[in-house]
Amino acid sequence: MPEIQLGSHTVRTHGVQLARTHMHDWIILIVLVIIEAVLLIIEPFHRYVGEEMMTDLKYPMKDNTVPFWAVPMIAILLPIVIFLVFYFIRRDVYDLHHAILGLLFAVAITAVITDAIKDAVGRPRPDFFWRCFPNGKGVFHNITGDVLCTGEKKVIKEGHKSFPSGHTSWSFAGLSFTAWYLSGKIRVFDRRGHVAKLCIVFLPLLFAALVGISRVDDYWHHWQDVFAGALIGTIVASFCYLQFFPFPHDVDGWGPHAYFHMLAESRNELQSSTSNGNYNLTVRQPELETVYIDPQRGMEASQFSSRDTSRML
Repeated sequence: MPEIQLGSHTVRTHGVQLARTHMHDWIILIVLVIIEAVLLIIEPFHRYVGEEMMTDLKYPMKDNTVPFWAVPMIAILLPIVIFLVFYFIRRDVYDLHHAILGLLFAVAITAVITDAIKDAVGRPRPDFFWRCFPNGKGVFHNITGDVLCTGEKKVIKEGHKSFPSGHTSWSFAGLSFTAWYLSGKIRVFDRRGHVAKLCIVFLPLLFAALVGISRVDDYWHHWQDVFAGALIGTIVASFCYLQFFPFPHDVDGWGPHAYFHMLAESRNELQSSTSNGNYNLTVRQPELETVYIDPQRGMEASQFSSRDTSRML
């Protein structure tokens, strides 16, 4: 029978099989991307804006400190680079695949929720006056008092998409997922009191927060928009991470659920093969037979399990 190496699962050896197993997940991801594209095209709700309401909507129009094209770089490409670093360390395609899939789901679901709310609410941006009246002369309906915008239609449409902040929600979705991922990989909650690990985990969250602050500084969003965007991104990222990975404080928090399921299946196959008297199967299992130290009881328990107690940092 072929040799089974449980310590090495690369893209070449297991990638295609893993992608086929999760084919339906990738299809759903594509559907989410299509829904997001539709939400970007449709016209948002044009909320009533009276002349007296323009007082808080006359901030100057400014360029984006963080341009639109940079958001996918921050929320998607940067985390994937981190995932690849750990892949080359561990050679575990299960971890790489589920990290990328979880990240993309976190960002896609966040994007759909964010833009659906944007279109439904139609809150004006802080610079809405200048979007609506580029010449600075306000025009209002003589009966209803609603604005009669004279500006460019495309610019006005974008002016009705203030709540919540897309830059912020995307950034918090991608970078909160990364913070969860790093927490498990470097074992932040190993009860050894290494505060430096917490600094590493908080770094992506700080980066996301700075993106959100830039949206207020550029007068593209009110502070409530940024707060709501951060909340949406963080919550969705947390759910998506825990769908694929254990809690970081868990002893198996360094790897995805699917990896340990695979190890359990391989162990059962090994036990079945041994009980049937088949001794031609060679198994290398550096991650099956380990010595686990219980940090609470101080006991050493040599056991046949999938726990890996090697340090990542």
